[in-house]
Amino acid sequence: MLTFTLVAILGALLVIVLMNLFKKDRKPLPTPIRPVEDLANLKVTDARTGDVLSVAGAGDRMTDLDYTVDRGTRFEAGSRTWVELSGPYQERRVSLRIGGDEEVEVFLHADPRKITLEELGVSEDDLAQMDERQNPADSFDFDGATWMYRLSREVQAWRDNQPAPTGFYYWEFFTQDGKRLLGIKKTEGEPFTVTLSTWLNAGDVTVYRKT
Repeated sequence: MLTFTLVAILGALLVIVLMNLFKKDRKPLPTPIRPVEDLANLKVTDARTGDVLSVAGAGDRMTDLDYTVDRGTRFEAGSRTWVELSGPYQERRVSLRIGGDEEVEVFLHADPRKITLEELGVSEDDLAQMDERQNPADSFDFDGATWMYRLSREVQAWRDNQPAPTGFYYWEFFTQDGKRLLGIKKTEGEPFTVTLSTWLNAGDVTVYRKT
């Protein structure tokens, strides 16, 4: 009887030892250490809604153009993507477009003019034909420059905190030196809208983050 008791005790001890050997460590995983953002050296690609952007020499009378971003929108046109950060400046709305595939492209839209297709000298039929051809050699003249066709296609746009995108059709043109961008947007049921933007050196944009 004593033998069976000893065997039972030893067996129980063996089970306890084995359970301790193979028991998983249930300690929580350490929280990953995230790099501290250098707020004194934010790049234009770090900019977001709520930031103050200062564009050197781009304001009225060659002053710096400063504005607070109150709206951010992400755009997708096929494989091409970009972000626009807009806000009020001198009783009008301006926006910074940040995109590019390999190198960062930054364009500032601050032109207050409301331009029509008639002023461009381009008709709706002209745009339809350019869209069908998809030919980068297509162009038209406006505002003392020749505007070269770059793309036209359906675009999806996501505004801050909006789960569902809005869609519109879009044509894009550049001057031959690549320093100016002209966009034509057509949303169903609304008239065509034209925007003119100017190329910026990314280093000319300073980003200030409110803490």
